[in-house]
Amino acid sequence: MEKRELLYTGKAKSVYATDNADQVVILYRNDTSALDGKRIEQLDRKGMVNNKFNAFIMDKLAAAGIPVHHEKLLSDTESLVKRLDMIPVECVVRNFAAGSLVRRLGVEEGLALNPPTFELFLKNDALGDPMVNEYHVRSFGWATDEQLNRMKVLSFQVNDVLSKLFDAGNMLLVDFKLEFGTFHGEIMLGDEFSPDGCRLWDKDTRKKLDKDRFRQNLGNVVEAYEEVGQRLGITFD
Repeated sequence: MEKRELLYTGKAKSVYATDNADQVVILYRNDTSALDGKRIEQLDRKGMVNNKFNAFIMDKLAAAGIPVHHEKLLSDTESLVKRLDMIPVECVVRNFAAGSLVRRLGVEEGLALNPPTFELFLKNDALGDPMVNEYHVRSFGWATDEQLNRMKVLSFQVNDVLSKLFDAGNMLLVDFKLEFGTFHGEIMLGDEFSPDGCRLWDKDTRKKLDKDRFRQNLGNVVEAYEEVGQRLGITFD
């Protein structure tokens, strides 16, 4: 495998072409952002931690039969993945009320949601990733009915697998976002799964162990990510 030209630079990752048209390399950087990219800081070790964390989670999901784009770790900060045609919609599953749900609906943070909720957001930083519904997705052609239904099914499967995984580490999977794409016509989970894109709380104390530590200036961001990984048995050194 030969790493080639830079294809895309996101808020925390860079994507490079390879000599295989079906594969790309993802570089996890130390950049950490909030407020739709308006606040950006460098946090030592974060790229490495998220890369290894994501690889661990993707392997668990693949073992559970969920199609993922991740193929293998290349280094501490790089992974080889399938090259997907990304669907510009984020799928968000919420098990407990937090973040924008609390602000939108005025409910108490930490309220258990039964059943879990499923929401859709347009991937558009300039617009602040606005919430959309299934009719928007269909009307604007962002995904077909079949693709959208498959994304919903997979999102809840991910929730089932990871809620149990984090529970074994005495953590609550509060909510998370997923991005999907197509690979030769098949819907696959893309992007990443790390504490950057989910909320995780200690089950007993409700201590926040995710990116809210950065958003809310709580400190010890990477240390919290590493704590989550260690509870799951991930080795970062």
